[in-house]
Amino acid sequence: MTSSIARLVTLWDALISRLHGAADVIPPAVLRLIMGWEFWESGLEKLRGENWFADIQSAFPWPFSVIPADISWGMATWFELIGGLMLWLGFGTRFFAFSLMFLTFVATAAVHWPDMWTLWSDLLKGYAISNSGHGNYKLPLLFVVMLLPLIFGGPGRLSLDHLIARIAGAASPITPQRDLWSASLAAALLGLPFLMLIPALGAILLGIAVVLALAARWLRT
Repeated sequence: MTSSIARLVTLWDALISRLHGAADVIPPAVLRLIMGWEFWESGLEKLRGENWFADIQSAFPWPFSVIPADISWGMATWFELIGGLMLWLGFGTRFFAFSLMFLTFVATAAVHWPDMWTLWSDLLKGYAISNSGHGNYKLPLLFVVMLLPLIFGGPGRLSLDHLIARIAGAASPITPQRDLWSASLAAALLGLPFLMLIPALGAILLGIAVVLALAARWLRT
């Protein structure tokens, strides 16, 4: 009985080990392909379509509410086109994934977020694909969830980033550092886009990032 359990544990460990071996190859590649296509398609629609940003200018968060609509339209178009292409190639992946996530937060605030909400129950009504008067931020939220692994975990081995790192002699895989600096960076990366959607939450996250950075510097971690 004991030997049978031991064999099952060994078999399970071997299976998990193989899955871990493919974890930095298949999942990030699939995410890059899907998200690259989504943003490329959106950018292509803007490139071929008419500028409708002027109609919702006042709905954009600052500073985009004061940027001319033509400039905002061009920025969104080319960030989506170039960002989508870079995700496909896996080049500058973290930068472009974060840029596209930031763009998604801006778009959510302008188009998909409920006009008014006072309770979490009101906000939950907007978790939908179609807009029934309570917003429709479900799809943008899914985009953000799919971009986060690329920002924090990187593009994976099937990418130009990985190839360039190997040519440059960078350590592979990079040893994760779980300390106050990493927590500060994570809070800042989330706080900046949230400034566009829920400014109070964004400010809190950025404040936490500053406090953690100061603590890390003081404790020399």
